[in-house]
Amino acid sequence: MISAVRSGSTLLRCVLDTHSRICAPHELHLPDFQVQLDTLQANVSMEAMGLDLAEVEHLLWDRMLHRLLDASGKHTIVDKTPANALRWQRLAQCWPQARFIFLVRHPSHVLDSMLAAAKGALGQELKERFGEQNERWGNPDSAQTMLLPQLSGVIQARAALPGLTVRYEELTADPARVTQDICRFLGLEWEPEMMEYGRVDHGPFKVFLGDNSERIHSGRIQASRELPAGDSVPPRLREVCQSLGYLPH
Repeated sequence: MISAVRSGSTLLRCVLDTHSRICAPHELHLPDFQVQLDTLQANVSMEAMGLDLAEVEHLLWDRMLHRLLDASGKHTIVDKTPANALRWQRLAQCWPQARFIFLVRHPSHVLDSMLAAAKGALGQELKERFGEQNERWGNPDSAQTMLLPQLSGVIQARAALPGLTVRYEELTADPARVTQDICRFLGLEWEPEMMEYGRVDHGPFKVFLGDNSERIHSGRIQASRELPAGDSVPPRLREVCQSLGYLPH
């Protein structure tokens, strides 16, 4: 799944994880797991196997997904980490046959959600761990500076990779139709039980693993707000709104 932060990826992963054949765990942050070769001998050994460092890391990531999928007893695994939007080229290199879901949400609402999160559990955790990070999330200008690279990554990935675009607004307005489209894209039968994600244990909801708001804890797909008027969109977000189809060019 390729999406920016606060775009509804935790909701979608819980809905997908409710499917009997889909394992959709919490955020994995796979590209942050790196391999380090500390000796000449290790480098020589890797060269003898015909591998470079990136390929060894790919083996690590692939094994981690395999471990999760095997433990779940399911058929298909989905990774929803928002930071994937910044590393989509590397993920496509690791898994060239992956099926990509591009989850998009109106950037103004993404920004609003970031600012709201800075006042809640996420903001408190960031403040305790990093101090100034809380201010970056809670300041509209700093938040946009953090958000824009991820939105640009989603736009670039959509242009370069085959996949399915899912709009958060459509997912929350007509979840049955949208999840049917997703299941069809994944080659799986649709299961209406997906609409009731609260009946299944989806693992921990906590900071750095996904959304931890009351909304996600409700276990219900709730309708999103109406789209904002075009003239209310912050100037720095107008171009990405146009690229994502929320504003005319």
